[in-house]
Amino acid sequence: MTKLAVSFEFFPPKNEEAEAGLWRTLRKLETVQPRFVSVTYGAGGTTRDRTLNTVRRIVNETSLKPAAHLTCVGASKAEVNEVVREFWAAGVRHIVALRGDPPQGVGTRFTPHPQGYRNAADLVRGIREIADFEVSVSAYPEKHPESVSIEEDLAFLADKAEHGATQALTQFFFHNAFYLRLRDRIAARGINIKLIPGILPITNFARAQEFAAKCGAHVEPEMIRRFSGLDAEPETRNLVAAMVAAEQVQALQREGVTDFHFYTLNRADLVYAICRMLGLGADGHTAAA
Repeated sequence: MTKLAVSFEFFPPKNEEAEAGLWRTLRKLETVQPRFVSVTYGAGGTTRDRTLNTVRRIVNETSLKPAAHLTCVGASKAEVNEVVREFWAAGVRHIVALRGDPPQGVGTRFTPHPQGYRNAADLVRGIREIADFEVSVSAYPEKHPESVSIEEDLAFLADKAEHGATQALTQFFFHNAFYLRLRDRIAARGINIKLIPGILPITNFARAQEFAAKCGAHVEPEMIRRFSGLDAEPETRNLVAAMVAAEQVQALQREGVTDFHFYTLNRADLVYAICRMLGLGADGHTAAA
């Protein structure tokens, strides 16, 4: 019997209607007993209060374990450290530490704040000095857009692990070979970190293609063929999306992967359907491998 562990990413709500929707989403996905749920943090701390309020409510009103995202773009160490302490005071014990995108967007040059953390590894070190958080970081199966090579990416990942990160959540990918190759490279280099694949269920194929272009994720012709012509057929598109995501997870399970992180885009129904297709029920465990 193999247990399947899942986690989910959400973004903090922007208004009362979005907040009500988020809590419906959380309540529904709570039934599959995720290992944790992460809440994003806007560039330069733009969602700081909303992120903090969301994780505080998760701690106080649900059985879920929140992981708060944190970036160091455009902020001093003192400002970032204050947020870290606020998370701890709110009952959060897990942070997803990210450098964050440059203000001008992906692909532009990142310049650290003069009094800020230099990069994600430096941020991990700072977090671990403040309190005994579990710290997750990012990893890129197809190379970070700013990196010269996969080898440079691996060096950065090793640095983050050495500073105290225990697991890496990957950027989404649609071709499993990229994840498996990265897993092999991490093992070959002796980097002591757990690699958790990030899965993006496709709620809008055109938007997914835009995301993929920005982060350098390969979209295979077969994927394009499957979703072709379905923009005006949401029910069919969701059925295909659920099947594609479940197939991807099942193929990775056959390679020994047991943990998966879903980028939900705050959409409960599709992700919930995928979890049920994978055999996750009220007890949060798969029936069999």
